[in-house]
Amino acid sequence: MLARVLSWIEWEHLALVALVWVLLTAGSLAIVLRIVLALPEDYFEVDQPPLTSWTATRIARNGAGVMLIAVGAVLSLPDVPGQGVLTILVGLFLVDFPRRQQLERALARRPAVLPALNRLRVRFNRAPLPPLPSQRSDPR
Repeated sequence: MLARVLSWIEWEHLALVALVWVLLTAGSLAIVLRIVLALPEDYFEVDQPPLTSWTATRIARNGAGVMLIAVGAVLSLPDVPGQGVLTILVGLFLVDFPRRQQLERALARRPAVLPALNRLRVRFNRAPLPPLPSQRSDPR
């Protein structure tokens, strides 16, 4: 059975799969970088009011967010290289749903997520995002 499957797969198929994988990875990283750099410095500190009207831009933004969440979920699987949680967080930035800000803040509180966001921001001369309340050092 395995021999039949392996005989069906040609090198062109493997090259095409590798090319698609590289393009999707590069595209998701470019989108993540663009969104992380566009975040205002006080994004996690200020509550944003919910939007009430649906426009074509908002629908497209929500569609892109759902796609990033799906890609992030795949990247979070074991043995799949990539920044899964960071990609999910950036997808959540784009999607509108109740309690989104609480979920974003919970993900940003994970040990490696906010430092990764800030490394990207500092690398491109943007101000780092301040630590969330549970991440600030205790003054006692």
